[in-house]
Formats: sequence, C-alpha cells, structure tokens
Amino acid sequence: MTARFTIGIEEEFQMVDRYTGQLVPHIQTILEKGHALFGDQIKAEMLQPTVELISDILPDISTARHEMSILRSRLAHLLDEEGLALISAGTHPAAWWQDEPRTPYLRYIELEEEFQDVARSLLIFGLHIHIGVENQAQAVMLMNQLRTWLPHLLALSSNSPLWKGRQTGLKSYRSIIWRPFPRSGVPEVFPTWHDFDSYVHTLINTGCIDNGKRIWWDIRPHPFFSTIEFRICDMPATINDTIALAALCQALVAKVALLNNAGVWLPMLPSHFIEENKWRALRFGLDAQIIDFELGLRLSMRDSIRRLLDFVDDMLDDLGSRAEIDYLRSLLDGSRGTGADQQLAIYQQTGSIEAVLQFLMQQAMIDIPVHQMPPDCLAEMAHY
Repeated sequence: MTARFTIGIEEEFQMVDRYTGQLVPHIQTILEKGHALFGDQIKAEMLQPTVELISDILPDISTARHEMSILRSRLAHLLDEEGLALISAGTHPAAWWQDEPRTPYLRYIELEEEFQDVARSLLIFGLHIHIGVENQAQAVMLMNQLRTWLPHLLALSSNSPLWKGRQTGLKSYRSIIWRPFPRSGVPEVFPTWHDFDSYVHTLINTGCIDNGKRIWWDIRPHPFFSTIEFRICDMPATINDTIALAALCQALVAKVALLNNAGVWLPMLPSHFIEENKWRALRFGLDAQIIDFELGLRLSMRDSIRRLLDFVDDMLDDLGSRAEIDYLRSLLDGSRGTGADQQLAIYQQTGSIEAVLQFLMQQAMIDIPVHQMPPDCLAEMAHY
C-alpha cells in the first residue's frame, strides 16, 4: 500500500569560507568540478553562494537517509578542496544580499528583469520535499487537505532568525523575504485537477508564466510529475532534521490518501485561516500559539504537532519511519529546539555572529560519513 509514496529531496546549501563562515560565490567552479560526480544532482540557484543538492527518486526513508548523507559528504569533500564548507540554514546570519552576485543563467536574468529587487534579495535557502502519489488528480485533492499542516512543518524547520547581522525577532525570516514573490504562500482550494490545470493554462496563455513551475506556493502538485511538493520549510540545521521532516511529509500523504480511499475527507480550510497560523509559526516557531479553526480553540504549536504525530502514527511501521517521528517527538519535549532556537541561544550567550557561523558549519556535518569520492570521479576531477 505504501510503496508508491516515494520521496524526493532538494536541499539548498550555503557555500562559505571554512574558516570565517562568510559566503563565497563559487557555484560555477563547483558545478564544473562536480559534474563528473553529481551529474544533474547539483545545480545553481539565483545567487552564486547557493548550491542545490537533488536526490534521485527514493523508495523509503532508510534509503533517503543513506543516499542524502552520501551526497552531502561528497559535496562537502568537493567544497573542502576549494577551502569552502557548507552551512545548512534558511538565511546566512550576517550576509547582505546586495553583495552577492547573480548566477549568469538565462532563467535568473529573466527573473531579475521581471522582479527586480524582489528577486535580487533572495539570499534564502529552503528544503523541498516531493512525495509520489498515484496521479496528478490525487495530488490536487491531497494538497487541498494537507495545506492545514503547513504552519506545523514551518515551525519544525524554522532556522532563519538572523539577517544582516541582526536578531530579527522571527524564527523564520526566510519566509518574510520570500513573501513578495507572486504565486507564493498558501494556495487556495482547487475542487479538481481540471480546475488547477485550467488555472495554470490561463496564466500560460495570457503570458503571465511560461510553465507551471513558475507557481511557487508553499505546497503544490508538481506540474509535470505525480508528486506533491512541500516547499514551506527552512533549510534545517542537520541531516537528521531533514530526514525527519521528509518522513513526516511522507506519513501525512500516506495517511490522508488512506482516509480518502476509505471515503473520508478532511477539512479544507480557507487559505486566510492557514496564513494566520503560518504567521504564528514564522514568528514564534515551536513556541507559537495557533488556532484550531475547526473547533475554535487556541492551543500550543507543540501540542498541535503532537496531535499531528499521533494522527500519522499508524502509518509509521509500514513506512519504516518510526525512529524519525520519535526524533520529532524528542524535539518537542527536549531543550534543544529547532535550528532557530539553537542559533538564538548561541547568539544571546556570546553576542557573536561568528560563534553562530561556526556552530552552523558543525551542524551541517553532524552524522555525515567521512568524505568519500569514487575513484573514477577523483580521476576525472584531477583534470581541473
């Protein structure tokens, strides 16, 4: 039953000087040297200090953990040869977007021309998680119901409290930087795939967009494949955080699909109610008070996430992801908190952005195996 809920993971990393933690715009060299090793599994983003790591289609969480750990290890090895390291966070704590050059690809040139400073300021880093479903029609119906838990995913992943050397007062400042982009945020309910497809083709036919990938909602049915893409998460601090979030997304999709197949449909909240809770999540993270709009109750984000984890519990053994969901439970109950909580704790203790940067570089490599490169790729890279 769960075999179809495959996983895809896209991670946006910061490339920094391994000693100072300051951003380095080195994507062109990394792409050239890494082609033999990664092929299409690494790519550029809008600004040159960003490198995106893209998984294959992954059958289960165990494979996802193994494959993404190896990919990160190899990417870190490649960067180390250039005197660089990885940071895994939604924003860089100190950098100014005005100082970072745009990647010289046509797509980004066009985005800059269309959106001007809105595009130029995208010095932000996110985690995107794809879960495979039966077809695109099912993807739309699942999206309508899954929207409710977008704030919960944001709270769990919150990892961008610092911006331009300042404490912003928010747990996910990345979400604020992203907000001005058109066709972003929480989508409305689409009654059928036909309604969604008609919306996309109206935008294409009127010249608003050239394809469905220019719709950047917090969750979307992929325009070309039968997947649901969760796009709301900050880039988390560690591989354990990333895999646990992927496990939760997979379990949510599997549980709601199971209910729908049994004729049970969950409430489809208006987007403005979900946006209310999203604001609380980006402001306070796990410390938020959010609203259950179905019951008209206020409750803590932690308690609401506990209810969510209980909701998917009967899927975990079949999916092989109980350890990952238990990890999220420990996050709720322990003192560690999210990446944002840890960044703030270090900054408040030390008053030092540099201490936060050193911490983030360390966190990015926790539980990552010793760097290994296949011999044929090492030989290929020797030509550079």
